[in-house]
Amino acid sequence: MNFSDFTTPQGKRVNKEAFIHLVQISRTDKKMSKEELDLLHKEGRKFGLTDPEIDELMHTHRSHHYTPPYSLDDKFAHLYQVAQMILADEVIMESERKMIRKFAIEAGFSDKTIEKLVELLFTGIKNDESEEDLLKEFRKKHLFKD
Repeated sequence: MNFSDFTTPQGKRVNKEAFIHLVQISRTDKKMSKEELDLLHKEGRKFGLTDPEIDELMHTHRSHHYTPPYSLDDKFAHLYQVAQMILADEVIMESERKMIRKFAIEAGFSDKTIEKLVELLFTGIKNDESEEDLLKEFRKKHLFKD
């Protein structure tokens, strides 16, 4: 496959790297649970990928340098997806916490904000809150308070 971006049915462009990082998150604890595999396929289909294309990406991309999105909305969306992947098996490993923190640091979030952001994401996703609602809450509580 030769593509660099995916476009969701809603017209949202998602970089191929974002999907590959979801694959990496699913492998952080050295095993991929059925829930993680199901979520990868669900997310991949949102990007218009077929199941064989998703399987190929999962098997061919073992590691990948992280290039964070530019806008806050896109950074937040990517971290939301990462948090969803971490929570797919309902177990948060310390290695998974380290990885989401690493992505947040590389995306440019401040040290003071990262822990609050990660907890906001984990708690919100567990409570079935939407990405949009969590982003609004993040902006309201944390954006310019560092």
